[in-house]
Amino acid sequence: MVTGRTSVIIPSRNEIYLKRTIQDLLEHSTGDVEIIAVVDGYWPDRSEIVEDSRVRYLHFGEPKGMRNAINQAVAISTGEFLLKSDAHCSFSEMYDEVLKKDLENNWIAVPRRYALDPVKWELENNPKYPVDYMYLSNDLHGNIWDEKNKDEALKEKTIDDLMSAQGSCWFMKRNYFDFLELLDEKTYGTFWSEFQEIGLKCWLSGGRVIVNKKTFYSHWHKPSSVGRGYNLPHGEKEQTGQMVNKWLTEKVWHKQTQDIQWLVNKFAPVPTWT
Repeated sequence: MVTGRTSVIIPSRNEIYLKRTIQDLLEHSTGDVEIIAVVDGYWPDRSEIVEDSRVRYLHFGEPKGMRNAINQAVAISTGEFLLKSDAHCSFSEMYDEVLKKDLENNWIAVPRRYALDPVKWELENNPKYPVDYMYLSNDLHGNIWDEKNKDEALKEKTIDDLMSAQGSCWFMKRNYFDFLELLDEKTYGTFWSEFQEIGLKCWLSGGRVIVNKKTFYSHWHKPSSVGRGYNLPHGEKEQTGQMVNKWLTEKVWHKQTQDIQWLVNKFAPVPTWT
């Protein structure tokens, strides 16, 4: 067993499966974990509160946004490791210990991803899953990399390089989160392009993003009729679009040592890039 506490950060806004997600994380962990759930701009019914010494709730009376929620939770966390999870996810047994065992100081790990049926609280029987690989398109959006996910040779690799990820779950050391100066609210706004910032800062400053196929999580993909907890505020799409142009054409971050061309060459051929 790898020692060191894992702090699980869950940003939440009007999430109906927050309690079940917290229970799942507790049930399937085998190491020392603490869970910090941020209830951003709302307060759940008392019946939805998990009474456990390992769980803390951080409440904002006025919504502050997903990035702020994550940052505030990290600020009060006590763990050596950070796991960020959306508020509608389930996890495999020993997820915390497996992720800790296969992690270097400047790595960010993403578990294999399945789709979650939240009513039955089990994996969906969906032929599109599991998802191991995603790529950054030429407008810096993360997309599922179908060719790689279907590659039989890659299925034997339990730890592999990852160009991008969805952002619903990631794992890293707390001091590396600080080194990467995450999450930048001033530049990116309150919500959107979370893993664009995380992945690019990591790769372009000498770090490594990996997929760890030895463990997995499942994520609820909400239908449009249900809506979502966090929404993109007015004006932030344009703000993030400006950041895309900067990443593509200049050195964005003061710790950056490589450019986008280097990253594309590393994973080439990458869909949408010539």
